[in-house]
This record gives sequence, C-alpha cells and structure tokens, in this order.
Amino acid sequence: MSEKNLQGKVAVVSGAARGIGRAIALELAGRGADLAICDLLQAGETVAAVESLGVRCFAQQTDVGDRAQAERLFEATGNRFGRVDIVVNNAAQTVRKPLVDLLPEDVEKTWRTTQWGPFHFSQLGARMMIAQGQGGSIVSITSVLAHIPHLASSPYNGAKAAVNQMTRTWALELAPHGIRVNAIEPGWTDTPGERAFASEEELRAGGEALPLGRLGSAQDIAKAVAFLVSADASYITGAAIPVDGGISLIR
Repeated sequence: MSEKNLQGKVAVVSGAARGIGRAIALELAGRGADLAICDLLQAGETVAAVESLGVRCFAQQTDVGDRAQAERLFEATGNRFGRVDIVVNNAAQTVRKPLVDLLPEDVEKTWRTTQWGPFHFSQLGARMMIAQGQGGSIVSITSVLAHIPHLASSPYNGAKAAVNQMTRTWALELAPHGIRVNAIEPGWTDTPGERAFASEEELRAGGEALPLGRLGSAQDIAKAVAFLVSADASYITGAAIPVDGGISLIR
C-alpha cells in the first residue's frame, strides 16, 4: 500500500458500497484517511474493509440527490470526525434510452443523482472546508461521455458534462480558500454496473479494442483520485483528467 500521505485527513466518498466508490474508499484509507461513506446500498462490507486498514470509517445510507439526506451525512461526519478535507462525488445513475423514448422521470432520476448529488456534496463540503480555513480537495467522477455522444445515454452524458463545467467554475470560486476542485473522466471501466448493459464477451472484446488493450479497473480510477487529493497535486485545480485507456483518442 502507498505511503500514508493522507494521515489525519477526513474524506467523504459517495457511492462506496461497490465498484469504483469502494475502490476509492479503500485507496484513501490505505493512505491514512478516515472515511465517511454513503450509498443507497448497504455498505457494511466496505466499512469493514476500510477499518481493517487501521482507520476510522462509518457508512450512512444516503440518496445523494436529497438535500436533507446529504446534510445529515455531512453533519454526522462533522460530529464524528470534527472536519472534512476531501469530498469525492462518485455516486451516479443512468438510463439507456434514445431521446424519443425517454420519460421525464427517467431524466429527473438520472440528474437527481448524477448532477444534483455532486452539487449538494460539493457545496456542503466546501462550506465546512471554508469554515475550517485549511483548504481541501473536491473530486467528481465524471466520464468521457461528457464529450463523447454515446447513443441512448443523453441524460447521463449531459449530467456529466454539467459536472465538468461546474468543476471549472467551482475551482475558480474556491481557489482563494485553498480548495482545489477537479474531475476524473473514466472511460469503459470493468465494474459491476457495466454488467447491466454488456455481457462478459462484450466487455472482453471492448477492452481489447481500446488503445491500451483492456478495460479500466476500479483501482485505476481510485489511484487517480488519491493523486488528485494529495499534496503531490497541490498545483492542479479545474482539471478534468481522462483515465480511459485512450478511448477518447479514438471516439
């Protein structure tokens, strides 16, 4: 495991029950951060895995698009740990339908989690960081689909593009407070959620077609997050960094 370069930091990670969010929680914990995690799913297994690395962790079942639930999570984090230094916006939802078949509620559900969630968490986290007066870091997991027009995915694509643009705006607004705001754009990543849309054979073939010859892993994204929230990235803000195996070079 990497050096303990996040010792004494407190991180909030959304969507951490499985996949990319779980990998991020474990990576930050391995570097010494205490964790507050949330998901709509039960996240007890992630809590146990994080605590096995010698740090503190708690989970709260949270709909990130619900303002009151988001506020309760940040209040609980402050009560337990006394501070927040890192916010990672990972939770997302998607619907795969073409424009002509979309229902308004499909779009609302996608945007509630994928766009409003990062707004709520970033605002609440930034307010705590400003009050603390010691800076901080906010990272949103967006997607290369923020700029690649993937078919039958317009609500998700649009939400990720919106978060990229908000990231740049918040980076400017929060820079005077020493708070850095960045985004990571995964490409096609091997996660449990992908299996709702592709078979094992399709995933294998899709990975082989990428410039680096494989799908991304959750750990690939987690390590990029750990870099961005560390002192090694202290001069990076307002960036949207592709971690995509080169898919954005060919699409």
